[in-house]
Amino acid sequence: MAALRVLIAEDQVLLRSGIARLLEDAGLQVVAEAGDADELLRKARAHRPDVAIVDVQMPPDHGDDGLRAAVRIRRELPETAVLVLSQFLEERYATDLIGDDAHGVGYLLKDRIIDVESFVDAVRRVAGGGSALDPDVVARMVGRPRVDDPLDALTPREREVLALMAEGHSNRGIAEALGVGAAAIEKHTTRIFHKLGLTATANEHRRVMAVLTLLRAR
Repeated sequence: MAALRVLIAEDQVLLRSGIARLLEDAGLQVVAEAGDADELLRKARAHRPDVAIVDVQMPPDHGDDGLRAAVRIRRELPETAVLVLSQFLEERYATDLIGDDAHGVGYLLKDRIIDVESFVDAVRRVAGGGSALDPDVVARMVGRPRVDDPLDALTPREREVLALMAEGHSNRGIAEALGVGAAAIEKHTTRIFHKLGLTATANEHRRVMAVLTLLRAR
């Protein structure tokens, strides 16, 4: 099986090199590195990596240049998954990045890199077409007050399950996190889909749509 091909975009050279070393030690292939948003776009188009790992704040303007480049990559190169790293807990970054499609996309705080196993798992999950949202971002989205909230119909346990689903966990992973059986999680996810009106599509698509419902709820 061919190694996942990764592009890393980070303007801090030491951090970029560190991420590259972590991924290569885990068996992934780093095909290119970029230090600014323009270089990121050029190298993404040239190498067509399986996944691009992108810092939000990059040159040339040191604003959200990396995020805007990541959104552009998602639009121009749909076969390339995108995992964005940020120092800041910003819901807007996550919602701008994901848009209307939660396939092959992730948003993590940079602190998560310290947990190497979880970080590499997130890279692989996103590259495989899944999603990976930072737990702190998900917690803020689930907990904030909203008007006409579609999540109001969910029980506290169902909200927990949806939050873990948004982080990218499988039903088995959710069951392990909550200390319950897989059958119980199957029942919770079925109820979530029903309450959110997601009963007529394939299971994987419904998981993505449930995550989008969480992101869009205001």
